[in-house]
Amino acid sequence: MTFNGILQILLFSGIIILLTKPMGLYMAKVFQGEKTLLYPILRPLEVASYKLCGVDEAEEMHWVTYAVAMLLFSLTGLLITYVLLRFQGHLPLNPQHFGAKQMTPDLAFNTSVSFTTNTNWQSYTPESTVSYFSNMVSLAIHNWMSAATGMAVAIALVRGLVRKSAKSIGSFWVDTARATIYVLLPICFVYSLVLIWQGVPQNFAPYVQAHTLEGATQSIPQGAVASQESIKMLGTNGGGIFNANSAHPYENPTPLTNFLEMISIFLIPAGLTYTFGRMVGNTRQGWAIFGAMGILFLVGAFVCCHAEQAGNPMVAKLGVMTAAASGQPGGNMEGKETRFGITDSALFATITTDASCGAVNAMHDSFTPIGGLVPLANILSGEVIFGGVGAGLYGMLMFAVIAVFIAGLMVGRTPEYLGKKIEQYEVKMAMLATLILAASILGFTAIATNMHIHPKGYWNAPGDSWNNVNNNGAHGFSEIFYAFASATGNNGSAFAGLNANTPFYNLTIGMAALIGRFLMIIPLLAVAGSMAKKIPVPATSGTFPTDSGTFVLLLVGTVVIVGALTFFPALALGPIVEHFQMMQGKLF
Repeated sequence: MTFNGILQILLFSGIIILLTKPMGLYMAKVFQGEKTLLYPILRPLEVASYKLCGVDEAEEMHWVTYAVAMLLFSLTGLLITYVLLRFQGHLPLNPQHFGAKQMTPDLAFNTSVSFTTNTNWQSYTPESTVSYFSNMVSLAIHNWMSAATGMAVAIALVRGLVRKSAKSIGSFWVDTARATIYVLLPICFVYSLVLIWQGVPQNFAPYVQAHTLEGATQSIPQGAVASQESIKMLGTNGGGIFNANSAHPYENPTPLTNFLEMISIFLIPAGLTYTFGRMVGNTRQGWAIFGAMGILFLVGAFVCCHAEQAGNPMVAKLGVMTAAASGQPGGNMEGKETRFGITDSALFATITTDASCGAVNAMHDSFTPIGGLVPLANILSGEVIFGGVGAGLYGMLMFAVIAVFIAGLMVGRTPEYLGKKIEQYEVKMAMLATLILAASILGFTAIATNMHIHPKGYWNAPGDSWNNVNNNGAHGFSEIFYAFASATGNNGSAFAGLNANTPFYNLTIGMAALIGRFLMIIPLLAVAGSMAKKIPVPATSGTFPTDSGTFVLLLVGTVVIVGALTFFPALALGPIVEHFQMMQGKLF
């Protein structure tokens, strides 16, 4: 690695640490109903939303009611989005006249599910498929809805850990309203203005037909990019208006926007760790969660940056200079924008897959095997390395339950977390969530890799190319494995050598996204309901401290061991074997 690369990683990490406490403190006040600086301005909007929707702000919910409300909220949005996408040809703000031909039934299903679940997987090419109306109303609204839902679930789980002998864990409607109005809205408003200042478009103009110096005609897409880009990054959504995503100069035009976009991906997930500590009455508990996430992030960032800076030894053997020098970056620049370079591309890839965002400023499919393994491993961790807004916190708390259970087994004592005993029910629910994710990723990957899929999506067509991947062997397997990991982990990024816009992949990837989102949330809400009923027990000399460095290391070890035991065989068939092939010069 270069000195500049190390400096950029440390600078990014330092800024995130500085922002974590103020952001977390603000969100703690918001979700506890306390007054903030923006309260006088935004409170009327909050009250109006309750009146419009018929919500009683003081009425709280049992965990089952909370889960049902969350599911109905998401399902309603999914169905409305599906209809709007199919009928986009009859709706306004459509100067390109896109219609149902561009958004087929299976693609509309995949897209609706993808944005509902905060996955934002894009089997379609945005600038040639969806209208301005579809981008803003059908899709961007889900960026707000899914982000607010994740935050609400995380806060509900925290309440379950905090409350004593309680039957309720809060109101889903109040939590989502506060997440949207007090957290997402003001930040996105300022964020959008900054992006516009940096050159990101915000218009409804028809596509510009430009004439190049060679005499050819080029169509340059337009759109309300800044407003969608801000919530795309802040809400860890990732679905861009352009197919090149954050590598496109309209979505990410300058080094400043690139750095701000990386900061915004981690801003809320990192802040929620402090929110957690504040709400449980011990900020050290929050910093312990942050510490575990931070260690995993730094390891991934340094490994990915080192692998990309080292480059491909097969290229070096051809006499090409691969070492960094004053006149050239060296390393592996394939699939990367020269205005960002290796470090900012590898760091962006690590951050976006740590946080289930899925936005990309470089093509992960072009990374070296180990460089590509890092984003894949980040997703396979359960997206708990900061994770999506809300999803990272409740995912890491799931691992915290498993970690204290392991600690209890080692000392022969009933495990406790935050003064409450972790019993059979909580461990079963946590393990159920873990096993569901693994079954979805490995199950769908096994099905896809054992089928021949026609380009139009038919099954078992003899003689057709294998699974619509552009590569055979280890890399082709990695492309399929990454797709279902990304969908189940609600990330949305891809090894783009897979042509996923077929009925088979649209349906299976959509199903994986639903499983990864809701079949993880429901068991964790069950844990929240169970923990809320319990009475805390006094700490004794035998109580395992969960705000210590020892707990941080145990938590990190739990995440790594569970992931390794579950997914190492699949990783060995993909990026690991591909790395050894590269080192032996057998890739070509």
